[in-house]
Amino acid sequence: MHCMSVATVAVVAGLTLMGCNTAPVVESDRGDEKAVEKKAAEQRERSEEAAELERRATNLESQWTEMQTKVKTRDRTATAGLREEVQEDVKNAQGAVADLKTTTEENWWERHERALERSVSDVQADVQRLTKQKTMPEPTEKPEPVGTAAGFGERRDAFVSRLRARVDAMEEQLDRTKAKGALETELKDTRSRIDKLQEDLDKLRSVSPDDWWDVSSERVDHYIERVEQSIKRLDDNQAQTNKPRT
Repeated sequence: MHCMSVATVAVVAGLTLMGCNTAPVVESDRGDEKAVEKKAAEQRERSEEAAELERRATNLESQWTEMQTKVKTRDRTATAGLREEVQEDVKNAQGAVADLKTTTEENWWERHERALERSVSDVQADVQRLTKQKTMPEPTEKPEPVGTAAGFGERRDAFVSRLRARVDAMEEQLDRTKAKGALETELKDTRSRIDKLQEDLDKLRSVSPDDWWDVSSERVDHYIERVEQSIKRLDDNQAQTNKPRT
């Protein structure tokens, strides 16, 4: 009888102990499930945002075609340089969205660097053409390759400083340039692109790796917005004539 009581107590104790041990496992499973759900929700949100950007990028084509017709009807002429720039931007917008769809936490910064470098180089080429300046020397400081000892903050700050020097130089050159008529419209468009680069570099100084999607999607969003504004600028009244204003 005594042995049976001891055995019974042992079994009850064992079952109680097993029940206690299962609690952390259940809580861990629930935590994992919530993490998976959160990740899936974030991915759905990113996909929806990318789809909306794709719709806007596709709509640029019709806006461009409509503006070309309007400009011809009103007998207005933008410079060939501005028309070519806008047409190229319209085509590149869809590529930017496609690139965004494959952007991840691992590759976002390299892509962001590459996109900003390309934007600065494009604006620099237009500044040189408008100001009739010789090719600007490239900065001696180069970005740290992926996988080096430089931390994110150090690499980010070096990148911003390097591009800032180039953009400041372009802004100074453009400030000394005057134009009239259709060329003034192109000058205004180039200045707005420089202002946007300065704004982007200001914001970039405080970003962290956790901001990867916001930074990447905002870049594409602002790019599309700038192209929309450039298309509208083709119908600027200043483009009607090359004669001095009275």
